[in-house]
Amino acid sequence: MRRALVDGQHPFAVVLGCVDSRVPPELVFDQGLGDLLTVRSAGEVLDEAVLGSIAYGVLELGVPLIVVLGHQGCGAVASAVHAEAGGELPAHIRYLADRIRPAIDHRLQGEARIDAAVTENVRRVRARLADEPDLAARVADGRLAVVGARYELTSQRVRKVP
Repeated sequence: MRRALVDGQHPFAVVLGCVDSRVPPELVFDQGLGDLLTVRSAGEVLDEAVLGSIAYGVLELGVPLIVVLGHQGCGAVASAVHAEAGGELPAHIRYLADRIRPAIDHRLQGEARIDAAVTENVRRVRARLADEPDLAARVADGRLAVVGARYELTSQRVRKVP
């Protein structure tokens, strides 16, 4: 398979997932070399490098699907929730927390707040990707789908996030 991929790649999806070592997209989706273009950042946080990597997959490789994959027990989301309660974070982790913060539902408490923020963060990142100028035209004409999903560590199942 590695030799067959020397001349090029044709992944069928770009997966934006978390850096969490328990959630490697190739294993979660039971895929092999060349099947997925994976981009990972803590909490699926978007920055220019992440956006550029996703755009490369869509615009240069013609990938027709982006999956934003959040997961149960996300430490980056938990850090953002705890920071809202007055916790101090190192500068680079604060950067992540600041981007995740809009997904936090202040009506909830404890683990329910973290769990809901994981799902809402996926929704927000998915929506932002779908609205990116370089990607929006492809979404509008049906050449690109952008979906949200969530991996449950306890059941090892993936479910679509509406």
